Amino acid sequence: MKLEYFKGEHPNFGDELNTWLWPQLLPDFFDDDPSVVFLGIGSIIGNHYEAEAKKIIFGAGFNPNYSQLPNIQGGDWDVFFVRGPRTSRALGLPDSFGVGDAAILIRALNVQFRREPRYVGFMPHWESLPRGNWGTACKLAGIRLIDPRSPVEQVITEILGCEVLITEAMHGAIVADALRVPWVPVLPIDSIHREKWFDWADALCLQLTPHRLWPSSLPEVSIATMRRPFLSSIAAGLSWGPVSGIAGTVTTYAAAHRLSVLAKRAPCLSADSAIENATAQMQENLLQLTKQYRK
Repeated sequence: MKLEYFKGEHPNFGDELNTWLWPQLLPDFFDDDPSVVFLGIGSIIGNHYEAEAKKIIFGAGFNPNYSQLPNIQGGDWDVFFVRGPRTSRALGLPDSFGVGDAAILIRALNVQFRREPRYVGFMPHWESLPRGNWGTACKLAGIRLIDPRSPVEQVITEILGCEVLITEAMHGAIVADALRVPWVPVLPIDSIHREKWFDWADALCLQLTPHRLWPSSLPEVSIATMRRPFLSSIAAGLSWGPVSGIAGTVTTYAAAHRLSVLAKRAPCLSADSAIENATAQMQENLLQLTKQYRK
């Protein structure tokens, strides 16, 4: 069985959780045999897999901005559970299959996670770091930048050190919630990453009301205004010429001020009963998976 996950230009916490979590929960389970693929953490359900391969969905989600909808009715698909009810409905499954994001299974590890809250953290989406100026914005705001491109264990340790985590990265919120760290959701600057948040939140009965994040650089302004041609043209104009330096600095300071405001917002946390129920259902699926597929 082959562990399938998204591999981008840089390592990303949400995707790299696959290589860290599953070997602990399913030791000696994967052998890179492409005839059976395992779809665990991420928006990786799509129609781009080999038709002959057996596709096992174990908590993955579907995002129409990332891939086309597959037909899962054939015998080449085996669905245990999916990220949330929105993915369930898209695939033509009952809502009951939308148990939650598989990263919640971090709670099933035989590990004592120690909470030592001492700072406010901010985790941007991994794509926001190379085009943004979040390091400077966080320093100005007195907030700890948590880089989602860092090793998984380092990111988890930094999340555990948060009094509250402001996060543009969805798996920052998911892992924080699973470890009972309060979090403040912000809309990803690139709108294609937004819909999947509601899929996961609905599974835990969370009434998600994400806040807006101000761009930290002129390239991020261009991304944020992509669907508003007039504003986008203004942003493009500011990126060149003698005012670009001043405009970029002002943008970074505005982002820092926004982070300071967000740090004071009421944080989110799913109900203990919701996260415990999701964990229990996933563990039951884990037992069924091992019975059915362990050689």
